[in-house]
Amino acid sequence: MAAGVESLDSFGARASLEAAAATHTIYRLDRAAEALGCDLARLPFTLRILLENLLRGEDGSAVTADSIRALGAWQAQAAPADEVAFRPARVLLQDFTGVPAIVDLAAMR
Repeated sequence: MAAGVESLDSFGARASLEAAAATHTIYRLDRAAEALGCDLARLPFTLRILLENLLRGEDGSAVTADSIRALGAWQAQAAPADEVAFRPARVLLQDFTGVPAIVDLAAMR
């Protein structure tokens, strides 16, 4: 999503946080989990990060409410059935791996 464009917020997870004399938009996983009817405690931390990314980037086309529901219905023993979009805001790399990784990322465009 372009900078400044807000998520559709289908699950009511968007909230404001006041800090350092500024207002920041955050996406509360507890609200999303309640709306999805899932137990946030059973999700691994990596999937919680992915859930926050999906909530933040929900645009109705690349990231849909169905994608978010699929992640909320994740079962550890189930075979993967759905793919979800992941758009990281930034990628941190070690100095010695940076150039090959950038070439690989550029090739994937």
